Amino acid sequence: MIEKLIISVIENEVENAETATRFRKPVIGFAEVKNDDFDRIRKIVGKHHISPGDLLPGARSLVAFFLPFSKSVVNANLKNNYVAREWAVAYVETNKLIRQICESVVRALDKAGIEAAYEQPTYDFDKKKLAARWSHRSVARLTGIGSFGLNRLLITDAGCTGRFGSLVTATKLESVPAEQKERCLYFYNGSCKLCIERCPVNAIKEDGQFDRRACYQYLHKSELFFDDLPSTEVCGKCSVGLPCSFKSAVASNLNRKS
Repeated sequence: MIEKLIISVIENEVENAETATRFRKPVIGFAEVKNDDFDRIRKIVGKHHISPGDLLPGARSLVAFFLPFSKSVVNANLKNNYVAREWAVAYVETNKLIRQICESVVRALDKAGIEAAYEQPTYDFDKKKLAARWSHRSVARLTGIGSFGLNRLLITDAGCTGRFGSLVTATKLESVPAEQKERCLYFYNGSCKLCIERCPVNAIKEDGQFDRRACYQYLHKSELFFDDLPSTEVCGKCSVGLPCSFKSAVASNLNRKS
């Protein structure tokens, strides 16, 4: 079964990753390519967002995965008044690991006679428009593994502290219909606005607006701070110390009530 092959490759790469950063169990999803979905993404993200067919003509399925950081990495960034070095290192190492995972999946599928393609996890970012041409988070949402929160991050059942990767394949994969469940407490009942408080530059607004420029300027400062590392325009403060940092906030909230 192709789905099991893909899951096995992803989990094996994470388990055997030669990184200082440790990860919790990956969250993986599959979905059928639907042009209407990407029409909606372009309306939100922008006309520059490409389609699966631009990556792979004849693309039929989406594969998305989330690599959740270990609690030690997340807690380090929570405790640090600025950006924790562990968080910056995790960004660099995870970018490399995502590319490695995608390349391994492409090779495994090629051996099975199936074409696949992927977009880089980062560095396709237009610094003038402050937007990427392929949103891994938006693709992951289409597979049902997460829903967007007030912090504009995708919250999975393993939380929002980690990184996403995605691929497209030329074969149809068995997909579970995207579960449209809420994972953000603010959108669920308005009871949490911690991500707004955590943001060091007040870029997140309760009305849904987001100050991209203020956020990016802060990220650029962090890159200068870690000048011994490759590109590290990182912050992550809006994802740490939250009810949704390590799991779906709504599910945990309901469990506490029961």
